[in-house]
Amino acid sequence: MDLVIVESPSKAKTVEKYLGKGYKVEASMGHIRDLPKSKLGVDVDNDFEPTYVESKAKADVIKQLKETAKKAKKVYLAGDPDREGEAISWHLAHILGIPENEPVRVTFNEITKTGVSQGMANPRPIDMDLVNAQQARRILDRIVGYKLSPFLWRKVRKGLSAGRVQSVAVKMIVDREREINSFKPEEYWSVDAKFTDPPSRKVFEAQFVSLDGKKTELKDKADADAVLDRVKDQSFTVDKVRRSVRRKSPAPPFTTSTMQQDASRKLGFQTARTMKTAQQLYEGVEIEGMGAVGLITYMRTDSLRISDEARNAASDYILNAYGKQYLPGSPRVYKSKNNAQDAHEAIRPSTPSIAPDSIKSSLSSDQYKLYKLIWERFIASQMANQILDTVSADITANGALFRATGYSVKFPGFAVLYTDGKDDDEKKELPEINEGDKLSLKGIEGKQHFTQPPPRYTEGSFIKALEEEGIGRPSTYAPTISTIINRFYVEREGKSLKPTGLGEVTTDLLTDNFQKYVDTKFTASMEESLDDVELGKKDWRETLGEFYGDFANTLSEAEINMDGKRVKVPDEETDEICEICGKPMLIKLGRFGRFLGCSGFPECTNTKKIIKPTGGMCPKCGKNILLKKSKKGRKYYGCEDNPTCDFMTWDIPVSDKCPKCNDGTTLFKNKGRLFCVKCGYETAARKDK
Repeated sequence: MDLVIVESPSKAKTVEKYLGKGYKVEASMGHIRDLPKSKLGVDVDNDFEPTYVESKAKADVIKQLKETAKKAKKVYLAGDPDREGEAISWHLAHILGIPENEPVRVTFNEITKTGVSQGMANPRPIDMDLVNAQQARRILDRIVGYKLSPFLWRKVRKGLSAGRVQSVAVKMIVDREREINSFKPEEYWSVDAKFTDPPSRKVFEAQFVSLDGKKTELKDKADADAVLDRVKDQSFTVDKVRRSVRRKSPAPPFTTSTMQQDASRKLGFQTARTMKTAQQLYEGVEIEGMGAVGLITYMRTDSLRISDEARNAASDYILNAYGKQYLPGSPRVYKSKNNAQDAHEAIRPSTPSIAPDSIKSSLSSDQYKLYKLIWERFIASQMANQILDTVSADITANGALFRATGYSVKFPGFAVLYTDGKDDDEKKELPEINEGDKLSLKGIEGKQHFTQPPPRYTEGSFIKALEEEGIGRPSTYAPTISTIINRFYVEREGKSLKPTGLGEVTTDLLTDNFQKYVDTKFTASMEESLDDVELGKKDWRETLGEFYGDFANTLSEAEINMDGKRVKVPDEETDEICEICGKPMLIKLGRFGRFLGCSGFPECTNTKKIIKPTGGMCPKCGKNILLKKSKKGRKYYGCEDNPTCDFMTWDIPVSDKCPKCNDGTTLFKNKGRLFCVKCGYETAARKDK
């Protein structure tokens, strides 16, 4: 019997199915050794020598693995195919007494029969460049966290944390919020006209462009009125019509970053939810009639490369499902970014012939939605271009030029399956108009506008910004966002990310005293140095040494500059009034997170949980319905008058009221339908609900 050690039980189950008899597959349950929690665990004076300790929580797992390994003919280490998986394999080799140069390391880019067979057929020694890259990142993050966090404890409050990537991430969100707050809107106007072409009577729109051949900005109402006066009682003529054909190419297959962005935008998934679901799809899902199947390739990658086998499988599917015209003239190959790590393929279905709807009954809702997104994006990436007929018409009246644009789909191509969601413009078809045609004016008006500040980051747009700035890597985006929210530096407001008062004061403190270490360019250059360790171009200990000397000096200077000083975290004002003393309640930060406390403290000690009303009213007693959490963290909705009123539901209250009851009764949403719990009224939910 040979022993194969993977990281999780679900992956173990799928791999064991493909290996069959003669193999035993066990799970290490992630890392089994790490730096100690109680101390730094790194000897900075002795070439950054780390001290690793076995996880107490994994004592039974370690014992089981040792016993099984003793009985095995050979042990294979099959952690995930990245630096974390390599490091886990290295630690396992140490605990099990396996020499580093033994060819025992196997990796699976996909958990399929082919992927597992290929991995087992190509065992290799542990890649120490990958291991050292993981060690360098782990030790660097430990040094920053364990050295900077106590500084924050002394200068702000106990329990705070700082991090090499997390502190830069918080600063980016703080900087965006301040950019929004300092933004001064500027007025501008547009003049929009509606016309009909007499033969067709179809109404279409055109926008003012220029006056007397010069592009004209309309800064105020007077400018807009001048245009309106110029064309008053004038005839409008089609001066020029330009027709062309536009070819639109499909988006490439997903990387980790683009998958997270699209799942956020299209599915409303938070990043951690996306990665958890993707991990399940990669490790294997029990499919009716097929057993445990790994449905996607490895989900932590920034490569756009795909195998010839997968490309051919996609072409076969497209040919059979859509026909030859939906295949491009030559197979599509996408080029990865220059700094992409090309060890893995792009994220794609392991078996492209498995369409999402064919296995929907075997998947959870999240698994189905994400698999469908990944499958459609990949298949579409191998399809023919969309072809659009475009038209642009210049319309003139007394020297004023208006322009109407539109397009129609000549051939849908890849868009029959997938669109990237970035084009919000609806299809606009213009009537058949020609140069010299006289148009009928149906209406014309000046419209006031104001320039808008940049929007707050959503999780999707923030991941895009992190990637563009070179902050973190595919494996770190989700944990970084979770960390800064869980530690109350950032909060969600709807789908947006907003800094808290704590996030702002800690950012200011770190910027004033550690400016270099919260600078995006410096952090990006550090990421590149760590990537060079992974590629074998730099020594990991030297890389740590280059960082630590200046960092230690900066920390010493900060201690001197802040000697005897403390920074207060500002309380946030609310509209809520204390029911005991009548003073305003404030949002405060305590050991266990944010809470409401009376501004009259210490005379009034009233405190309570922060609970956001949903806008719905309890159908039993008429009081507010609140969003709550069960002991296991599951969200539900209940009456604010609990325990007097016992109403609770898993269904989502919406702003719509029951038209049948006609007494303001709240409707609830479940699986695309709106319904009333009092009278049984039911209707389909609108897309915006």
